[in-house]
Amino acid sequence: MFRTAHIITAAVLGVLLITTGCSHESAPKGDDQAEGQSPTTAEPISAANATVYGDGVKQSDTVAITALLENPEAYAGKSVRVEGTVTDVCPKRGCWFDMAGEKPGQKLRFKVQDGVMVFPMDAKGKSAAAEGVVTLQTLSLEETRRYLEYQASEYGADVDPDNVTEPMTIVRLDGTGALVKD
Repeated sequence: MFRTAHIITAAVLGVLLITTGCSHESAPKGDDQAEGQSPTTAEPISAANATVYGDGVKQSDTVAITALLENPEAYAGKSVRVEGTVTDVCPKRGCWFDMAGEKPGQKLRFKVQDGVMVFPMDAKGKSAAAEGVVTLQTLSLEETRRYLEYQASEYGADVDPDNVTEPMTIVRLDGTGALVKD
């Protein structure tokens, strides 16, 4: 059983260092949503109103990012569609983007191999739908600290690896396609 704190930490921090591939990772809400929640969408995100990446998004049913993060083992190995606001994009290769969950501070990383799809930096703040396979990566305590150290040095993550006392599990969506609303 995964501890919620570890899953949320993993979701906020993104993908595992050794699997990032970077060379140098719901249902729409109404107008009253809080910051950090999924986007308000007047119309569903579709190929008609978005830029298509990879295979696009084929599934019509959307899994809420919160539901996925709260019970990741139920989705592990399964292909799912999620929707949310893009909160960050890989600044080096455009090979991942983070999407906000419905609760403040929640994020899910959508990751592809370098060059397969390249997400532009101006995708930040836009609504997106993404489809891929949910993967879980359980790290040892030492791997967790190395990963957090990398996130802090490369991406400015606000975390001190020396204060970490428990290993974490990273939840990620290994992407097959995405739609970023125009």
